[in-house]
Amino acid sequence: MGPPGAGKGTQGARLAEWLGVPRFSTGDMLREARRAGTELGERARRYMDAGELVPDEVILGLIDETLRGADASRGFILDGFPRTEAQAEGLGDVLERRGESLDAVVDLQVPEEELIRRLSARRVCPECGAVWSAEELESDEEGVPCPECSAGVEQREDDRPETVRRRLEVHRTQTAPVLAWYAASDVPVVTVPGTGPVSQVQRRLRERLTEGAGT
Repeated sequence: MGPPGAGKGTQGARLAEWLGVPRFSTGDMLREARRAGTELGERARRYMDAGELVPDEVILGLIDETLRGADASRGFILDGFPRTEAQAEGLGDVLERRGESLDAVVDLQVPEEELIRRLSARRVCPECGAVWSAEELESDEEGVPCPECSAGVEQREDDRPETVRRRLEVHRTQTAPVLAWYAASDVPVVTVPGTGPVSQVQRRLRERLTEGAGT
């Protein structure tokens, strides 16, 4: 968990590789369900096409469906989920039915101005989906060729500075309380500074999990 731009996707992917378990993000699950045309995917599509938030019950259904259909017997990592207390409670019910529970909740912490800088510099390839920083591309212009597929990269509307500030406010009011909810539960909440090189943050993350959560 953590605010937009904290590095959840990057660190989650590296942690999943280290542990040898799958990583699931609700965004990926929604896109896959839409492509597969499942019942839940169609329900989600209607909300997404209308520009509305996908209801918790649909998201939780996707989580349940994904865990049942994936090789998650050795564990898994949830990237950026749950986002609300209702989702946290629902996730607990899903896991209880599977006879499982969370080992830890990781909270990546990054100062707000650094988050704005990171997200404002983020560029996305519309073709292959690769994500780059302006520093990696050595340019902050849109249309620079993607190093993976050569398509012109773009800046997402929700990565523009004024939008980023609104997204951070939403995180504070909606998602941050989930950490308090977990802190009052039996699930360890592991706080990790998300600043510095990616490899350094990953090293901190592994150390904190090993020492703090017994992973």
